[in-house]
Amino acid sequence: MKSENKVHSINRQMAGIYITIIVLTIGIPLIMNVCFLGYFYRHEKEQAMISTFELVNRAAVSGSFQDDQFQDELEKAHANHSISVVVMDSAGNILLSTSQDTDDMYSQLLYAVFGSGPQTDKPFWQMGDNYIIQQQEDHRLGEDYLVLWGTLDNGNLIMLRSAIEGIRESTGLSNRFLIMIGVGALLISILATLFLTRRITKPIIALTDLSKRMTNLDFQAKYVSQKNKNEVDVLGEHMNELSQTLEKTILELKQANHDLQEDIALKEENQRRQQEFIANVSHELKTPIALIQGYAEGLAEGVSDDQESREYYCDVIIDEAKKMNRMVLSMISLNQIESGNSQMTYDHFDIVELLKGMLQSMQILFDQEGIICDFPYTEPVMVYADEYAVEQVVNNYLSNAIHYAKYDKRVDVKLVCEGQRVRISVFNTGDPIPQESIGQIWDKFYKVDKARTREYGGTGIGLSLVKAIMDSLKQNYGVYNHENGVEFWFELEC
Repeated sequence: MKSENKVHSINRQMAGIYITIIVLTIGIPLIMNVCFLGYFYRHEKEQAMISTFELVNRAAVSGSFQDDQFQDELEKAHANHSISVVVMDSAGNILLSTSQDTDDMYSQLLYAVFGSGPQTDKPFWQMGDNYIIQQQEDHRLGEDYLVLWGTLDNGNLIMLRSAIEGIRESTGLSNRFLIMIGVGALLISILATLFLTRRITKPIIALTDLSKRMTNLDFQAKYVSQKNKNEVDVLGEHMNELSQTLEKTILELKQANHDLQEDIALKEENQRRQQEFIANVSHELKTPIALIQGYAEGLAEGVSDDQESREYYCDVIIDEAKKMNRMVLSMISLNQIESGNSQMTYDHFDIVELLKGMLQSMQILFDQEGIICDFPYTEPVMVYADEYAVEQVVNNYLSNAIHYAKYDKRVDVKLVCEGQRVRISVFNTGDPIPQESIGQIWDKFYKVDKARTREYGGTGIGLSLVKAIMDSLKQNYGVYNHENGVEFWFELEC
């Protein structure tokens, strides 16, 4: 598995390829030069000697040894190729010589022609129709020579000689020079290759790092283009765009997933509320339906024949029907608010005017219960909220205050302005709410005193409706126990 996942550095791969090419490019010519330059140099020397032989042969046939042009060409051959020439006739007279050691060459020529001497056993390198090229050694000087000897077309003998040591020295010097140049060029090329490959692969490595970070969902990494933009920089810019697109898409997917989770949670909550609503309605309507059914059956069966009893039966049926109607309407309103189907209509209105109107309409209830209501405010106080929703909250607070007022039977409605907020509270004298019930009175169908609630026709929905309205308005609300009573309150924006 490790070998499959092993990553080979592109920097090293490219450097290896370039260095191999450079080594082959420089090394092969060096090897060829060391191995074959001597042979090539000797071949060129042989061709120069043959050309000089032909030059002398033409001059001998035409008798132009003294011609200036011939002398110039012969001197050029001697200077350029270090070729010495000796020509003698059949009588042994020297007719032409360019060598400073004519006697030695004369002896070599005699040995070569007449086959007497140490040079006759040397192998021939090249043979023509009337000449032979071979290597000979000068024992006096201790040097090897490349020698051409033969017969001219006019019958004269000729010998051309060039020192082999010069060939060896030239090829050795050339090889040493080329090796030094080659090694220097190789080192410079390797350093240049390492620098250039690093520079070439740097953006590719940057793209690799960018793709790795993108794989880990890190979209903050960006590719920085070089000054001289190329295809790799274009690819890097496209990867930057891809990174931005992926980041945006993933954020959209996360938001969509969050919204979906909220929708699922809301759907589950609505299902729960619907089931709870059905269960609560079934439970709360069971008693009034049973009463209505029982009294209606009693009327139908003529259980009581007197007019007063029949009227009592009818009053009970009507009273229970009204309670059922109030309960159903309150639960429908509560369900609409909790499910978000009830839209709040915000507006500025005078809360003092609203409270005065509600207290005036409920004055008959205060009088019936012998309750004194105190509301000393006359100056307008403007608030920003849904007027109908606020009216429902106040109505529930006042209804509870009327039904639970005891002892001094007093109800105080107060307004307290605090900056940009106003607190409305309804206090009634009476028994405080038990501490264990404080947190539960806002729940649907919770009743602290079930007998008392049933007595005045309470549904147990009023305070839960207050909670739903205030949560929808995003405002604070609550209740305080006092020594002589209970105070319910809520806040609104001014």
